[in-house]
Amino acid sequence: MRFTVTADWRDNRLLRLVLGWFLVYVLLFWVTNGLLYFAKMGLTPASVVAYYRGDEARFLQPRSYQGMLEIAHFHLFAMGVLVLTMTHLLLFVPLARAVKAWIVTLSFAGALGDESAGWLVRFVAPGFAYLKIASFVTVQATLAAMIVAVVWALATEQPNDYRGGIDDSDED
Repeated sequence: MRFTVTADWRDNRLLRLVLGWFLVYVLLFWVTNGLLYFAKMGLTPASVVAYYRGDEARFLQPRSYQGMLEIAHFHLFAMGVLVLTMTHLLLFVPLARAVKAWIVTLSFAGALGDESAGWLVRFVAPGFAYLKIASFVTVQATLAAMIVAVVWALATEQPNDYRGGIDDSDED
């Protein structure tokens, strides 16, 4: 990531090509993440509860502990790496430090909430379905914001802004 810290963010066309293709993959992930979510459940608590706890009327079995553990094992690593990478790229976009801090915090919290909420719905209480919905929406919104911000910075050849943000008055 040395290239994003230097002026190469703007001047290195090959770096911009790599980042552009990476963003295409992230966009495709974003779309398929939404499609998978809505194929399984919706934005209603009842649909989330039915997915995790089962629904006799629709012949849905409750999610098993082992099945959820296998999914969590992969998701925790993959989402951690994805959010780390996207928030890292966001650090170089010329936005206010406070905006970056909010997006970083919301994206990590949303991803963690999205993964943990399914467990909470299944094994603790159905009321955690609201957390699942809010976390899914948060993850999708923050990923979309980061994709747009990084694409904007690359497409308009913005200088990198590693030092923190537009309002650099509160130095570390």
